[in-house]
Formats: sequence, structure tokens, C-alpha cells
Amino acid sequence: MLTLTRDEILAIYAAGPAAVVALVEQLLARLTQQEQQIAVLTARVNALEAHRRKDSHNSSKPPASDGLAKKTQSLRRPSGRPSGGQPGHPGTTLRFTPCPDAVVVHTPDTCAGCGAALAAVPESSQEARQVHDLPPLRLVVTEHQALTKVCPHCQTRTAARFPAGVTQPIQYGPGIRALAVYLHEYQLLPLARTQELLADLFGCSLCEGTLGNALATCFERLAPVEAAIQTALIGAPVVHFDETGARVAGKTQWLHQAGTERWTYYAVHPKRGRAAMDAIGILPRFRGTSVHDGWGAYAGYDCRHALCNAHHLRELIYVAEQTQQPWAPAMIALLREIKGAVATAQGAGQVALPAVQRAVFVDRYAALVAEGLAANPPPAPTGQRGRPKQSAAKNLLDRLDRRREQVLAFMDDFAVPFDNNLAERDLRMMKVRQKISGCFRTEGGAATFCRIRGYISTLRKQGEHVLTALQSLFVGQPRLPELPHSEIMHPAG
Repeated sequence: MLTLTRDEILAIYAAGPAAVVALVEQLLARLTQQEQQIAVLTARVNALEAHRRKDSHNSSKPPASDGLAKKTQSLRRPSGRPSGGQPGHPGTTLRFTPCPDAVVVHTPDTCAGCGAALAAVPESSQEARQVHDLPPLRLVVTEHQALTKVCPHCQTRTAARFPAGVTQPIQYGPGIRALAVYLHEYQLLPLARTQELLADLFGCSLCEGTLGNALATCFERLAPVEAAIQTALIGAPVVHFDETGARVAGKTQWLHQAGTERWTYYAVHPKRGRAAMDAIGILPRFRGTSVHDGWGAYAGYDCRHALCNAHHLRELIYVAEQTQQPWAPAMIALLREIKGAVATAQGAGQVALPAVQRAVFVDRYAALVAEGLAANPPPAPTGQRGRPKQSAAKNLLDRLDRRREQVLAFMDDFAVPFDNNLAERDLRMMKVRQKISGCFRTEGGAATFCRIRGYISTLRKQGEHVLTALQSLFVGQPRLPELPHSEIMHPAG
């Protein structure tokens, strides 16, 4: 900052007009520089304030990032129905079993009135109560003895064969190995807690190497199943795609997901974008409709695209809260109205909206986008290299304008969902695992998790019993999910 004493100012004045003009020019240059610094700092403060005001209800930030001081707000609208089971729901109340495993009879020995003996007196009535409980938990040890016999004719010694899978003098069977994998990969218990639980319930000290071998067996035997799921997704009409960060071997990598209502596929890759998607191999050959969140790498693939409107609703909520521009809440209402109209038409057995109704929705959508663009003009050039930074509202409007067919894909094709929530549900347990265990220690561990978890997720979507399916892997007869046009080679037991 330029500071001058009174005597210095008088000296400049005495030096003549040229000296005064030079001083004023110097002061103006300093003022312009300060104004530019203030503008930069103001923009930075505004950006930080805007970031601070974002949470899970108005951005793509996960609910866990909201902290304990904030209440997570859901995009779901109140249904007006009371909580709990609705009328007509069958419920899960305990019911009497007609054939109990054990019956314990309680007989009174003496009369409650006079004290007479009742041992020889027949009962006049009875009341039954049933208790559903666990039996004593313990491992069942089966010893297999392979006998050898000598042929009385040729004296050849013939030994019996042990059952498939019985290869060691002492080993764990398929049930306990399947349970260990189930706890570790599906219920997401860390290794130490898996060992503790098995020790507490069954008294078995399952070591880390045994669990590692069980996981390796599942990984090997599920290779053809994973390939078949990948092929099924390539031929599916609509597939959801998403990705999330993961720590693998001390580095940030990306867990990619592709899924439908029937199948789930996971893969870990060091990259998030095109290189990873090409390596995974689904999108390069996919020709159906890809549902995703608008990440730029998806747009480069030769298939139809549908954007997630749950993301748009959250972004619109943010714009409405921060700018109070009326087009944003109106667009929220319109998207929800179109979603409701599609649901009503589907419920009535229709395969498309009436042409007049669709045209009205399209016109209203275009009008709201135009209103928003008018309220959010492009930023003025700054004289610096690159495009000027746009506001969140302008970025959103550009997407709603240029990709409106992808935004409204759910309106024109009822097979396309309104949002990409299926993919987010498929990835949610990955984030839970990350909170519990922090990271994958090796890339092999991450690949094993992806293959087993994809198999489990697929089975759950198809209503299969996960623990029984995992047990089938260890007896060499894996339970296969329903897959179209594919025959899976059964791996050897």
C-alpha cells in the first residue's frame, strides 16, 4: 500500500502537473490491482461457502458426509401411509409348528387346593406353548475310512476312494468354509472378527490361511460364472453403470459396477474413465441403454444413454436453495410429475404416454430450460486462458438442454428407470466395507471381493439362498444363477 506524508505530497505538488499525474496514475494502478485481488478472494469465499452448503440432499455427497449435526433429507415423497406392514401384507409373525422337534410334558404332582397326589389322575385339558430357539451349536466331525480289500482270485489290493473334496487327513468341510466366506464377503466382517465369531459359536479356531484358501477356491470356481454374467449384461436391453473410489494396496483405485435387476458385475481398476471401461469390456460391446450419472467417459460409447434424474433433483434443490430462481423448483415438480404419469400409465398396462400428454411435458420442459438459461447467462470472458468458470446452475442447465433426450429417456421408454439408484444400491455395501476395513491390502484381494460379491448380489436379486450357494462351490456343484443364452462349464470339485 502506497503511503505518503504531508510533506511528500506537497513536494510532488510543487514539482508540477506531470508529477501529480504520475502519482494519480500510480494510485489508480494500485487500486485496480486491489480490486482484482478482492474479486478473486470474493469468488473463492463464495465457492467455499457454496461447497459448505452442499450435503446429501442437494448434491452427490453421500449421507455419511453430512455429519451428526445434520439430518439427512431424502428425495422420497411422503406416502401418507403409516409405518409398518400395510393391509394385506402377510407378515412374519411366529406361528405354531404342527410337528415340533421335541415335546416336553409338564404335569402337576399335587393338587393346588388340598394337596392330594395327582400322579395317577388323567389330565382334563392341556395348553401348549412353543419356543423357537437354536440347538446347541457345535461342529460335527465325520471320519471317513477308506477300506482296502484283497481280491481272492488275483490278489490285487483295491482301496476305496474318499469322497470328492476330502483330500487332507484333517480339514474343514464345505459348511464351515462357506460360512466363513459368507461372513467375510457378504456380511463384511473383517478377518479377525470372522475368526472370533466362528470361535464363539462353534469353538473352531479358523486360521487366516484357511479363510484365504476358501476365498481362493471361490475365486477360481466362479470365473466362468463371472464371465457369463458379463456376457448377459452385454446383451441386456438396459444396464446401470456407476463407479466409486476404493483404496487398494495403499493407492486410490476405482470399483466399477454394471448391473440390472437380475445380474451384478464388479471390477476394480486403477482408472475411473475410458481406459477402465474398455478394459472391463462391457460398454465397448453394449448396444442397449446405459443408465448412468452423466460422467463424461460414458458418453463416448456407441449405445443409448439415460441420465440419472435423482442426481438432477438434488442439483435442482441446491440451485433453488441458493438462487431462489423459480425455474428450479418448477423443474423438480415437472420431473416428478412425469415420473408419476409414467407409473400411472404402466399400472394401466400402457406401453407409452399419450402423444398429447407427452408433447405437453416436452414443451413445459423446454420452457423451463429456456427460462433458466435466460436467468443464468454465460459468464463474461476474463481474458485468461480456458473457458470461464460457470455457476452450478449454468452447468446443470447446459446438461438439461443439450442432453434432454437422455434426461427424459424414462418418459419415452418405460423399460428405462427414472434414476440410477440400482447402481448406487449395488455400490453401497462397498462403501460400508470401506468404513469397516478401510482398504484392500492387495489387488488380488480386491479382485476376489469383486467376483464373489458379484455372484452373491446376482443370487440375492434372483431370490437364491446365498449360504447354500456358497456351500455348493466347495462340493464342486456350484449353484448357478439364471442366465440367458449361456452354458457355464462346471468347475471341477
